[in-house]
Amino acid sequence: MATGWYVLHTYSGYENKIEKTIRMMIDSGELDKDVVRDVKVPSEDVVEVKDGKKRTMTKKFLPGYILVEMDLPEIGWKVPCSKIKKIPGVTGFVGTPANRRPQPLTGDEARAILQKTGEIKGERPVRSRQSFAPGEQVKIIDGPFESFTGTIEEVNTERNKLKVMVGIFGRSTPVEVDLLQVEKI
Repeated sequence: MATGWYVLHTYSGYENKIEKTIRMMIDSGELDKDVVRDVKVPSEDVVEVKDGKKRTMTKKFLPGYILVEMDLPEIGWKVPCSKIKKIPGVTGFVGTPANRRPQPLTGDEARAILQKTGEIKGERPVRSRQSFAPGEQVKIIDGPFESFTGTIEEVNTERNKLKVMVGIFGRSTPVEVDLLQVEKI
């Protein structure tokens, strides 16, 4: 037996309810703790800037999917899998035809998802809920250029940075700011 993370497909909006149901089944002994080890709804922190105030919200980044850590035996895997599939709102394991043993995520796939959720150490970027495009007008709300307005010249989503052209002393000057330091006008 080898422990792995399996992806469970669910109805969108039912992820938390199904996670709670699986945890209750583990606690009651209906699912073996040695087989089903953990359940996670993949979510990340998203920062929203509204009226100049930052709010951090938790948002699911894989809606309709749950990660289940299981140690499935070669023989006898059907019992725990069928119990999980019978939960209302569950459509099945991703990438697995009916009556076949589910396939776990590869180590790299699982690590990438768990890093994004913050479960394992690594770069966990906080995303901005706003999306920006070159040519849009923005107001800088934080930092040394606070209260300046300008036009977006360039968007770098990987670094969460914007290049904004602002007017300083009558000249248009490029300024690099964080996505969280601006709001749309």
